[in-house]
Amino acid sequence: MDILSAQGAPAAVGPYSHAVRTGDLLFCSGQVALDPEAGVLVGDDVASQTRQVFSNVRAVLAAADASLSDVVKTTVFLSTMDDFQAMNAVYAEAFGDHRPARSTVAVAGLPLGALVEIEVVAAV
Repeated sequence: MDILSAQGAPAAVGPYSHAVRTGDLLFCSGQVALDPEAGVLVGDDVASQTRQVFSNVRAVLAAADASLSDVVKTTVFLSTMDDFQAMNAVYAEAFGDHRPARSTVAVAGLPLGALVEIEVVAAV
């Protein structure tokens, strides 16, 4: 098991790694819309937060020489399903024609009051 720490991604807000590689799989911890330099939540709506989340996810994937095109599964956590369409539009932009498997769930709360968190699994 290889532990990865990603340059350009926000520091972990708890006792976990940005990602863990085991065999040909990369398990990336969930990312919220933290600005990697300032360490503060960015954006006041789910679309802007989702854009920042994907920026953070890309940084974590890059630490393993991977990209969104290597992602095979995502899990999206939303603070409310009312934000699904706005998140989904940004999600579709980020992945383009690539269509990994996905689960989307509404949760009671996310770290730092975030509106969206996304975790990914990639084949590397």
